[in-house]
Amino acid sequence: MRWNLPNIVTISRVPMLFLVVGLMWAEWTYAATAAFWMFIIAAISDWFDGYLARKSNQVSTFGRFMDAVIDKVMVLGLMIALVNGDYFGELNMIAMLALLAILTREFGMSGLRMMAASKGIVVEADASGKVKTFAQLNAIGWLLGARMFRDDFGAAFGTDDVFIITAVHWIGVGLYFLSAVLTVTSGISYLKRHMHVMAD
Repeated sequence: MRWNLPNIVTISRVPMLFLVVGLMWAEWTYAATAAFWMFIIAAISDWFDGYLARKSNQVSTFGRFMDAVIDKVMVLGLMIALVNGDYFGELNMIAMLALLAILTREFGMSGLRMMAASKGIVVEADASGKVKTFAQLNAIGWLLGARMFRDDFGAAFGTDDVFIITAVHWIGVGLYFLSAVLTVTSGISYLKRHMHVMAD
């Protein structure tokens, strides 16, 4: 492993995750705003590390592996924090069930990849997996944004404009459940294509 800039950017998302979750639970003014923008920085870094690696010809096995692992850790960690932080209101129980389905899929896919690797087979991410990740990141962003507007800028919205905050919240909720469906369906797609890995 080389401590080059792309790998450092990749690894930096781990402390960012802890910082975002800590800010989600903080009660001081503008903590929700800080959580939202720290998440945006983390999400951008997910694209930036790959761009740096390709541009500087520093693409590595470690970088590809850790990028995928840290993406999963960040997304799942933030989803757990969202459910535990009451970001879904009356839908918390359904959100928890959706999260369990997402966790089952992700651990199942990790197991499938390990089985495939033991046989010299590489299970590459496909378009459905990338769309799933895109939906997950957007869901997290909209939900954090709704909490930011409510907690830190609620006074700026008159009573007639509260629907804006509500709309942002429900867009996030909708994307969250959409991402859960995409996560499960993409997992089924992977399983169908690589069923032969479990033949023995």
